[in-house]
Amino acid sequence: MASFNQNSDENKQNGKRKWNESHSDIERNCKDDEDDHSTTDKWMKKVHRLCPYLDTINRQVLDFDFEKLCSVSLSRINVYACLVCGKYFQGRGTNTHAYTHSVAESHHVFLNLQTLKFYCLPDNYEIVDSSLDDIKYVLNPTFSPEHVSLLDTCDKRSRAIDGTLYLPGIVGLNNIKANDYCNVILQALSNVTPLRDYFLDEVNYAKVKRPPGDSIFLLVQRFGELMRKLWNPRNFKAHVSPHEMLQAVVLWSGKKFQFTEQGDPIDFLSWFLNSLHRALNGKKSRNSSIVYKTFMGSMRVKTRKIPPVELDEKQRYSLLCTDEYAEHVSESPFLYLTCDLPPPPLFKDEVMENIIPQVSLYSLLTKFNNETEKEYKTYKENFMKRFEITQLPPYLILYIKRFTKNTFFVEKNPTIVNFPVK
Repeated sequence: MASFNQNSDENKQNGKRKWNESHSDIERNCKDDEDDHSTTDKWMKKVHRLCPYLDTINRQVLDFDFEKLCSVSLSRINVYACLVCGKYFQGRGTNTHAYTHSVAESHHVFLNLQTLKFYCLPDNYEIVDSSLDDIKYVLNPTFSPEHVSLLDTCDKRSRAIDGTLYLPGIVGLNNIKANDYCNVILQALSNVTPLRDYFLDEVNYAKVKRPPGDSIFLLVQRFGELMRKLWNPRNFKAHVSPHEMLQAVVLWSGKKFQFTEQGDPIDFLSWFLNSLHRALNGKKSRNSSIVYKTFMGSMRVKTRKIPPVELDEKQRYSLLCTDEYAEHVSESPFLYLTCDLPPPPLFKDEVMENIIPQVSLYSLLTKFNNETEKEYKTYKENFMKRFEITQLPPYLILYIKRFTKNTFFVEKNPTIVNFPVK
């Protein structure tokens, strides 16, 4: 028994010695592999890898306006765009959707949508080639301060891949289903110079910090991306899809504004400007955000209560002497002014056609001259109000109210408003 134990102890020691030697060999090999990888990485950084598959890139099918989701797993993490067919796939390593797609379809050139780096799959090496800079610029357009300062003076047209000429900033927005009421607001805001210059440079709002868990800042990021795409002079197409912008709108409006149902543009404008102001950490002061600095004005509202009609003259006079029926003055800020149209005529002309009246814009603005009174009705009481503009904003938004709701349907006022263009 003693000899057996002695042999077993020697065997254990020999086994430990062999295991230590083999383990040290494995560690040495791993270190050698790491050194090899580090040297290859350094070599790849120094030398530009030329790819034989660059001629397979199809710029006609590339569209970076849609949400960056994997077309198979619907994941937003580590998404690559196939530059041959334009589809999005996740991952780059073996057994990933991008790797499988490259082997199955023989599509080899991919772009990381976050790092803006190009890779060749399944060989899995980075492609560095200056001929791909146009694709990178379409995905993420950038504007220098010098370029931004020349936007209003430059009337040079750009040419898309299909030969279509377009003017940067005056670009069509795709109507996905029923989002045209959003498109008109987004296009109008994209041509307001201070707002445009602010969102073209990502540095202006990069330092804005929101509380943890509050991701409304995504609305600012999406609007900035849309603004840069609208003003991109090197677009592949002469139109832009506001898909990501509208998804952020649907999310943060609680589905109040959707691109599958028609909505009122003025409601969307009011919500969008106030949401942008809030996302930029704006306060009540005028200079707290670019939104209020550009569009906020102030007016003085004078309100007096109307006594009931059924009272006699003596009772009405006694009511007018009380504080309740005295005129009250208040200051009110505004982002836009609502102009009321005169009601259309009920009678037709001699040809039995509806008469379409015409009014000037100046006559509509008399509502704010501190003299014209307008009656406002509530459920129980009536008020007369006068408006006086005390401070105009740098950019004034005028809303001409054409649609009114009655008991049965919505009526449109066809009155033509004449206003000077220059």
